[in-house]
Amino acid sequence: MPALTIKNIPDDLYAELKNIAKQHHRSINSEVIVCLKRSLFPKRISPDERLSTIQAIRSQIKPNTITAEDIDQAINEGRP
Repeated sequence: MPALTIKNIPDDLYAELKNIAKQHHRSINSEVIVCLKRSLFPKRISPDERLSTIQAIRSQIKPNTITAEDIDQAINEGRP
C-alpha cells in the first residue's frame, strides 16, 4: 500500500486534526484517510432521496408561523 508524507502542516490544522481524530477514536493517519475519502468520494444522493429528505423536513415545519403582520412589523422596526 502506498505511503504519503505531508510536510509543513500549519499548527492549527494539525491541532484540529488531532482533536477530531481523538473524538472519533482514530489515529491521526486514519482520520486523514477518512477526510480524504469524504472529500474525494462524496456520497451521491439521488434526486428521489433528496426530495424525500426535503419533504420530511417540511412536514416538521408548522405552517403559518409567521404572518404578514409579523413581516410588516419587522420591516417597520428595521433591523438591529
